[in-house]
Amino acid sequence: MPATAFGEFLGTLVLILLGNGVVAGVLLERSKAQGAGWMVITTGWAVAVLCGVLVALACGAPGELNPAVTLANVMLGTRTTADALAHVAAQFGGALVGSALVWMHYLPHWALTKDADAIRSCYCNTPAVRTTGPNLISEIIGTAVLVLVAMAIGSSGASGTTPASNFGPALVAALVWGIGLSLGGPTGYAINPARDLGPRIAHALLPIANKGPSDWSYAWIPVVGPLLGGALGAIVWASRLG
Repeated sequence: MPATAFGEFLGTLVLILLGNGVVAGVLLERSKAQGAGWMVITTGWAVAVLCGVLVALACGAPGELNPAVTLANVMLGTRTTADALAHVAAQFGGALVGSALVWMHYLPHWALTKDADAIRSCYCNTPAVRTTGPNLISEIIGTAVLVLVAMAIGSSGASGTTPASNFGPALVAALVWGIGLSLGGPTGYAINPARDLGPRIAHALLPIANKGPSDWSYAWIPVVGPLLGGALGAIVWASRLG
């Protein structure tokens, strides 16, 4: 396993701990952040991305934190298949551990919260309107935007007109914030298979008080949609050269 995999593991752990942590803070009973709303959730996730990427970069990893982004890098020839597989495994592992830490951090609040759907939402996504086709399309579009704009942020063309060379992680965090505000309403914007599936597995395994089913019938959408979206974003980005 490449050394960069540890950075992907630790960065994804921080991403999920802070990202799902803000959701838990807003949704769980007796939390001081209870009811703070969508703006707080999207802002918290943006900061989670910033912190996760910075931790991964500091450990020598690329800071992908997302199998859809890793897939896009493979398609664009900037990541080998072997490295990609190691990174994806590390990302899922980090997501699992980060979710377990969210459970520990909010331990007294699960028993006080009777809404099983709200508890599950602290781990994984639930669509606002459950319609398979539109839910899948929403995840594809959101992830395609993520990959396309993230590639633009890191490009030499953008670095000439923006502070991307020094503030790339902050710009990616702003991108995720914008996706959440503009495109996150229908599905909760997983835009990352590890971000949804890892915590969903944790939800199923952890002894969380008052939890309900883990909604496995929906679980494929936040995995397949982002992977398709990541591939689409890579294709669109590559097409600019042709």
